[in-house]
Amino acid sequence: MPRAAALLWLLLPGLAALEPLSVGLAIGVASALTGYLSHPSFYCSYVECCPSAGHRLNATALKVQLDTKLFGQHLAKDVVLKAVMGFSNNPSPKKPLTLSLHGWAGTGKNFLSQILAEHVHRAGLRSKFVHLFLATLHFPHHDQLKLYKEQLQNWIRGNVSACPHSVFIFDEMDKMHPGLIDAIKPFLDYYEQVDGVSYRKAIFIFLSNAGGDLINKAALDFWTSGRHREEIQLKDLESMLSVGIFNNKNSGLWHSSLIDRNLIDYFVPFLPLEHRHVKMCVRAEMRARGYAVDENVVQAVADEMTFFPKEQKIYSDKGCKTVQAKLDIHEDIAMRDTKVKG
Repeated sequence: MPRAAALLWLLLPGLAALEPLSVGLAIGVASALTGYLSHPSFYCSYVECCPSAGHRLNATALKVQLDTKLFGQHLAKDVVLKAVMGFSNNPSPKKPLTLSLHGWAGTGKNFLSQILAEHVHRAGLRSKFVHLFLATLHFPHHDQLKLYKEQLQNWIRGNVSACPHSVFIFDEMDKMHPGLIDAIKPFLDYYEQVDGVSYRKAIFIFLSNAGGDLINKAALDFWTSGRHREEIQLKDLESMLSVGIFNNKNSGLWHSSLIDRNLIDYFVPFLPLEHRHVKMCVRAEMRARGYAVDENVVQAVADEMTFFPKEQKIYSDKGCKTVQAKLDIHEDIAMRDTKVKG
């Protein structure tokens, strides 16, 4: 109604010269138009709005994205899909969803968090409701730990107050000062409200290279025993991972109350990527650039990657992290093949 009143005020000089019937009609049209323009379905098509209370994620669309863009991570895809959909479909969660993603660089942790952010908020990492923290950028100085804790609490409190469905992503957890992340413990706990604010609809995601060695060793043990990586289950890794992270001084979660109080819902392991997975990444990158997929180029890029262990050369030591840069070297060939096939 305030918008309708303002619009009516602008129309008053013209209304004075009209007949009563015309004035009434004009007021009705102005009110109806203002009501339509201020309706969420119209307003939010032009301005980003926080999802409504009954908002549900599209499980099918999320699964398709994960299946077609995240390679070699059957565990992460399965766990995250079930966790996120269960959380989204629960009208009254008891706490925020908290995920901790672990694995070596280039295995897909950032990629998965980006996909998830885009399904909660259409603009993804560009959304004003998605907040990305980089330990080395936002919390560089150990002697300012107290200030960082206060700033972090204020930032989360203010943004969840504005949008209960806020998403917070903490990257480089293994570089975060010990104890800092414990500042958000009250927001992750089983409280209905904290200082009048409910955090139960928010999502917190931690990304870390810590624990990668433990995951890689377990994957290699499976390979050595002749078992397929797809046979690895969450129960084979999660307990080992949580204990390892808790006792790792460089994990950002060393002796953290978040682990001690079981406030992290899932420790999600990202397995090391094999040669075939790297090739999948190359093909996906070529398609993303609009190139025709040339298997000779795919093989050439994959061959330039380095693999471990030294003898068996099973796993990429950088995952798919350098695929884009490696493909740049072969771009002329890829573009030429695309023109020929076009």
